[in-house]
Amino acid sequence: MRTDTPAGDAALREAASSETPAREAAVRFDTKIAVLLRDDLEPWQRLNVTAFLVSGLGSAVPEVVGEPYADADDTAYLPMFRQPVLIFEGSKETLTTAHGRVLSRALPRAVFTRDLFATGNDRDNRAAVRAVPRDQLDLVGLAVYGPRNAVDKVLKGARMHA
Repeated sequence: MRTDTPAGDAALREAASSETPAREAAVRFDTKIAVLLRDDLEPWQRLNVTAFLVSGLGSAVPEVVGEPYADADDTAYLPMFRQPVLIFEGSKETLTTAHGRVLSRALPRAVFTRDLFATGNDRDNRAAVRAVPRDQLDLVGLAVYGPRNAVDKVLKGARMHA
């Protein structure tokens, strides 16, 4: 379901409200969780980058994580984000611009660079990012969390991932 338009937002709210047991009013979040991916990534890379990026937000911004889940048999499951994660794509230039915008707004963010595809562990990942100046990072992914309007401004020029 596309949610990059007001009609898409309405469809998302309608879907959420139809799933609530008491038919409560749909929740409209004042914040947004978004991932921006380079449009030249392979499908497996897109999935991998997205997973890594959102793990950073979930660990650093605890308010984005909801309560634990349980099924009818009381089997416990881990909590997940309390709101949708919107996935966008754009060119290398779009990522570079978004990176500058997210830094200027001091929003919580995570980055994934092309160099991380060649590493195999967290220590080497951090070292690979640390070795490159901010304006020379070969970004392939960026995650951001913050007020809806601020995140929208960061992602200006990006398109919803198809």
